Amino acid sequence: MTAAHDAAVDLFTRLTGRTPDGVWSAPGRVNLIGEHTDYNDGFVLPFAIPQRTVAAVGRRADRRIRVASTFADEPVEVELDDLDRVFPTPAGTTPAVAEWAAYPLGVAWALRAAAAGAATGLDIAIASDVPVGAGLSSSAAIEGATATALDDLWGTGLDAVSLARIGRTAENEAVGAPTGIMDQMASMLGESDAAIFLDCRSLATEVVPLGMADAGLAVLVMDTRVTHAHSTGGYRERRAACERGAALLGVPALRDVAVADLTRAERLMDDVTFRRVRHIVTENQRVQDTVATLRARGPRAIGDLLVASHASMRDDFEISTPELDAAVETALTSGAVGARMTGGGFGGAAIALVDRDAVPLLADAVRARFTAEGFVAPHLFEVSPSAGPRRDA
Repeated sequence: MTAAHDAAVDLFTRLTGRTPDGVWSAPGRVNLIGEHTDYNDGFVLPFAIPQRTVAAVGRRADRRIRVASTFADEPVEVELDDLDRVFPTPAGTTPAVAEWAAYPLGVAWALRAAAAGAATGLDIAIASDVPVGAGLSSSAAIEGATATALDDLWGTGLDAVSLARIGRTAENEAVGAPTGIMDQMASMLGESDAAIFLDCRSLATEVVPLGMADAGLAVLVMDTRVTHAHSTGGYRERRAACERGAALLGVPALRDVAVADLTRAERLMDDVTFRRVRHIVTENQRVQDTVATLRARGPRAIGDLLVASHASMRDDFEISTPELDAAVETALTSGAVGARMTGGGFGGAAIALVDRDAVPLLADAVRARFTAEGFVAPHLFEVSPSAGPRRDA
């Protein structure tokens, strides 16, 4: 068992004086390529990572839900029947409960309808080794662990895609973060040594083998420790610009715009809106090109696509930071096959695809660059494509 598992069980026992009915976990994710395309009905290529969020959960005799976490000082307790008064969270406002608690409570709120009369009170204790604010979807890991636990305990019998939808509802309507469904789908559907090619409009998925180990490659996460929050204005503004661009082009979403349409798009909109649109359109194409390249030539051939993705996020979508740019630049000059920021941006992490034997030298180079620039020391660690949610006990 992991340290997060032990911490969740210990917290539950201290909170309730008893052992949990079960322990469930769900992974964070790395997005190999495809950023901000999900809420534009586009394509993404994430994979689940070994780092997981753990929920130790037990039934209560009453109709209260109490959630506690190792990263919060006090538990939050709400009557099950009061959840409709707590949520939804209006756009542009903060949740009526502590934001961390809005994730598991939002899942309970969204899942309760499917449970019908089987919904009971619960104690939920949460611990995690998914870095928070690093763009590795710690929020979807909380949602996935909670949804999987409640699905078992309330007997809702929902499939993984339905539980991913529950997680997105919690994030969008309980937390008030205008995210797409990529994170939840990646966490719920993850498989070992594979990425999930997801069509965010139809929710159709394909498992794409990555073959990193066979190619002698590792994925190094370079967490800049610059934290971000999806519910803040920058993310919301980017989404609004995408919706504005789609409206000007007369399409339901930017998914329906091809690279060849960008010449017309540039004539119709202001510079900022056009550049936001150009990122989404070209990123969708890069995701499809990456899938085709992986299948035809393997992971060593996708480096240029990763680099182009980062440049687009830096210059067109403007969601990178000096720390992210420094991490990517240093990785590339230190021999990485490819590198890019990953996640929603405005902080968080970058990834580097690198020869396994070269990881220590590349990591040292990134640390030295951060020291020279006066940045906070980064958190560097390897990840491998991993499996989705599970019951651990």
